[in-house]
Amino acid sequence: MHVLDTFRLTGRKALVTGGNRGLGLAFARGLAEAGAEVVITARDQARNEEAAATLRDEGHPVQVVTGDLVTDAERIVTESAAALGGLDIVINNAGIAIHRPTFEVPQSEFDTVLDLNLKSVWTTSIAAARIMKESGGGSIVNVGSISSIIVNRPQWQASYNASKAAVHQLTKSLAAEWAPYGIRVNAVAPGYVKTDMAPVDRPEFKARWIDDSVQQRYAMPEEIAPTVVYLASDAAAFMTGSVVVIDGGYTVY
Repeated sequence: MHVLDTFRLTGRKALVTGGNRGLGLAFARGLAEAGAEVVITARDQARNEEAAATLRDEGHPVQVVTGDLVTDAERIVTESAAALGGLDIVINNAGIAIHRPTFEVPQSEFDTVLDLNLKSVWTTSIAAARIMKESGGGSIVNVGSISSIIVNRPQWQASYNASKAAVHQLTKSLAAEWAPYGIRVNAVAPGYVKTDMAPVDRPEFKARWIDDSVQQRYAMPEEIAPTVVYLASDAAAFMTGSVVVIDGGYTVY
C-alpha cells in the first residue's frame, strides 16, 4: 500500500456533530473528499439541510440526522449508523463558548456549556463505541481547544476552558479503556479559527489573538480538517490518546 492510500476513507461511515457550519462543515467535507460516507447532525433542521445541500452540490451524498446531542445522543448515533449501514468514525465537534466574567456566570449557563461541550461528547462516544466494539473498531476524534492548556485573553471564558480540558482528559481515558476493542480516540486542539464562535476579525481581539501568535494570523476551518481526516484514517493507526495542537504557534510563547 502506498503511503497516500493510508489516508483514504473509502467505504468508511462517519458521523460529524455540529456539522452544519464552521469547523464541523469543513470536517464533513474533508471526510467526504477522502471517500467516507457522512452524516451530519445538529439541532437546526433547516441549517442542516442547507449544509447538506451545499455538500451534495459538490458531489458528496451527505445525509442528515437532526437532534439535540445533550438529550438525544443515543438516538442520533443509532439513526446515523442505520442510515450509513454502520459506524466507523465519529467527530465530536459540537460546542459552545460564552464570554463572561466568572462572577457573572449563572449556574444555568455553566451547565449549558458543560452539557454540550463535555456531556454530549461522553454520551455520543459511548453510544458510538458500543457499535464500533461489535464491528471490530473505529476512530473517535474529539474537538478540544488550546483553551484547555492556556487561559485566553482578553475575554473571560472559564466554563469553556474547563470543558475543553475535560474533553482532553476524557480522550486519553477512553483511548486507554477502548484500545482492546480496536477503537482509537484522539483529539485536535485548534487555536483561533475564523468561525461564528470566534470573531477573529474584531479589532479589540487582534493584539492578543493574532499578534501573540507565532504566525500572526488566524486559521480557516479547512486548515484544521486535514488533521481530522488523518486521525480518522489508517495513517494514524498507531495513534490513540493523543491531543494534536493546531494553533499557528500560539502556545509556543
